[in-house]
Amino acid sequence: MTEACIIGWAHSPFGRLEDPDVEALIGRVARAAIDDAGIAPSDVEASFVSLFNNGFSAQDFPASLVLQHVPELRFRPITRFENACASGSAAVHGARDFLAAGRGRFALVIGVEKMTATPGPQVGDILLKASYQKEEADIPAGFAGVFGRIAERYFQRYGDQSDALAAIAAKNHKNGVDNSYAQMRKDLGYEFCRNLSEKNPYVAPPLKRTDCSLVSDGAAALVMTDEETARTMGKAVRFRAAVQVNDFLPISKRDITRFEGASEAWRRALDSANVKLQDLSFVESHDCFTIAELLEYEAMGLTPPGQGARAVLEGWTAKDGRLPVNPSGGLKAKGHPIGATGVSMHAITAMQLTGQAGAMQLPKADIGGVFNMGGAAVANYVSILEAVC
Repeated sequence: MTEACIIGWAHSPFGRLEDPDVEALIGRVARAAIDDAGIAPSDVEASFVSLFNNGFSAQDFPASLVLQHVPELRFRPITRFENACASGSAAVHGARDFLAAGRGRFALVIGVEKMTATPGPQVGDILLKASYQKEEADIPAGFAGVFGRIAERYFQRYGDQSDALAAIAAKNHKNGVDNSYAQMRKDLGYEFCRNLSEKNPYVAPPLKRTDCSLVSDGAAALVMTDEETARTMGKAVRFRAAVQVNDFLPISKRDITRFEGASEAWRRALDSANVKLQDLSFVESHDCFTIAELLEYEAMGLTPPGQGARAVLEGWTAKDGRLPVNPSGGLKAKGHPIGATGVSMHAITAMQLTGQAGAMQLPKADIGGVFNMGGAAVANYVSILEAVC
């Protein structure tokens, strides 16, 4: 089977944007990604659109909105994908499956979300719907409360990890300074992230504001094709592996101090790609909260369970470490417009692998990993990518 490749991309800034709605955000990236791939809009045979929504936008049914900006796609299939915070990767994997099935030659993927027009308390309520409502609907502080509970249990089992969480936040904010798309391009420093203050209060103890990703607007897009076609294009980034693993939604049915679904996704992806973790040049990982990145170190096999703190405190995951994690600044600094996140992670990984990441560029970027999850490690997606031209 010929593998799918990414041959073009577009990325809006993330943050509090003036664009009034998801339709306008789609317009920022749809045609731009097609142009970047060097093909005509009429060459695109199917589109895949990711949007979480669940109340952020009054206008649902986003797939149809692509035609507002690329009318050449009229009468072509366009489908909306939703899998909580992993909606973007769901759309990417959907496009990959479309190409693998031989149903078309070029596919367009768009991820989008408009969050900042929604009042803060309502944002928390909307995001909490991605938890198990029968048991978790009353957790205080929205989805931050879910991860606050995860952090609390992890601390009880392995000791206070506040130093490590602050180091993760500080690392990602430092990296975000070099990301021109990032919502927060400010090096906050370890001391600010570590200490409780008026500007860094508790959100869901033990998690502080600097432990939580941002409420964001934004969009990202990819153009994908088969490998044979990709090798004739200007640039191409190939999927060596693309794996999805789902776990139970209720946290009561799992040991939530271990991201077992994420661990299984990483195991299968590395095996499918025929690589080891140490073969990766970097990873873009889903740091919706700093405790999530800590647990993801353990899930990917960087450290044994309970020892994730070592990876950040000893500098392993810094840009110049043994495995840079989130050289883009991650969700923590870049922002987290839900439906756009997974597409953004793939786009930025493709930029790194083709040497087009600008100030973010790592000196060595041969093979990249992407981990994007929906819920608290419920929908787990891992992609292993490498440049082929």
